[in-house]
Amino acid sequence: MQPSFDSTVKTGTAAGTMLIILANIYSEDVIRTALLAAVGAAVSFGVSLLLKAIANRWQKS
Repeated sequence: MQPSFDSTVKTGTAAGTMLIILANIYSEDVIRTALLAAVGAAVSFGVSLLLKAIANRWQKS
């Protein structure tokens, strides 16, 4: 027979886990992650523009 968990137990467990995770994340890590994500997005955008320009030139010739 498996124990039946009430939804409040599941909610409390999930909320407690999230609070512990948030308490262990330092603000420097969040700032660093946001900065790296922004740099990664900019590089990805630039590379996609470059590849699009190369593809357009190759199709024209």
